[in-house]
Amino acid sequence: MIQRIETRQIPVTEQPRIGNRKKVSIPARLTWRDASGTLRFVSVVMRDVSEVDAFVECQVPALIPLYRLVHFQIERPVREGELPAVLQEGKVLSAVYRVGPHKTSTGTPMGYALRLLVEPKSNLQTASTPADQQFAMAN
Repeated sequence: MIQRIETRQIPVTEQPRIGNRKKVSIPARLTWRDASGTLRFVSVVMRDVSEVDAFVECQVPALIPLYRLVHFQIERPVREGELPAVLQEGKVLSAVYRVGPHKTSTGTPMGYALRLLVEPKSNLQTASTPADQQFAMAN
């Protein structure tokens, strides 16, 4: 007896999700330096978030290139557990890893997917091994 196995191919443009996403509507701000080194910023609304990434919608036209490093910061206090702890601590270095569809009226993207450049959670540390003895540091 031959069994048929159903498979689903993921299109190149569709990337698998990492982490559990949570729908939110929280004002935030992005700051970055453009190609000439000028400091830029834009107000955004964070629409969803996980431990490692977030999607933000721009409130005004802004053109941020793919893979640009940005600082991401929420603009208001949030309830405990509403966001990942790293976002409640201040600015988070992030990278633009997906540019949303463009508005026809302005030609600029409606939003950006950001990868939060934070240390991954590690199960390496144990109670018997101090943190300063786990990793070797090179000068």
